[in-house]
Amino acid sequence: MHRILTRYGCLRLSWIDPATGAPVRARRREIRRYEHQAPGDLIHVDIKKLGRIPDGGGHRVHGRAQGTRNSSAHREPGRTRKVAGRPNLGYAYLHHAVDDHSRYAYSEILADEKKETATAFMTRALAHFASIGVATARVMTDNGSCYRSRIFRDLLHDNKIKH
Repeated sequence: MHRILTRYGCLRLSWIDPATGAPVRARRREIRRYEHQAPGDLIHVDIKKLGRIPDGGGHRVHGRAQGTRNSSAHREPGRTRKVAGRPNLGYAYLHHAVDDHSRYAYSEILADEKKETATAFMTRALAHFASIGVATARVMTDNGSCYRSRIFRDLLHDNKIKH
């Protein structure tokens, strides 16, 4: 029934005035989709924060005490322990750069999301895109502090990339 009403442009009863039949509420907002015309016109850059889970499972599998014991073997050898002797597992940060036109992605797993790390990632991402023949014209990021930093802005300005 709904398919037939939709085909003839009939609105839902909750969207019309019962007395007059006039639309009270507009149809659902249309989603504006966009796609740039050529590779490199727009590169989306973002970071995803993931918790590191010890080998063999975490505390939900083994309990908190057992999970702590298991995680000491999983800890990176170069990193020191945190306060109170807890293993320094922390988070892994996935840095992504995705071309808007082709959806080609360049990603790295890094230790943090600091401005120096994000700028170094962007340098490598730009070099990678250039190596496959994609000249970057514009970069779109969220409002993260690493993307608002001077060194990130200067990197894009030096490469004549609009942010």
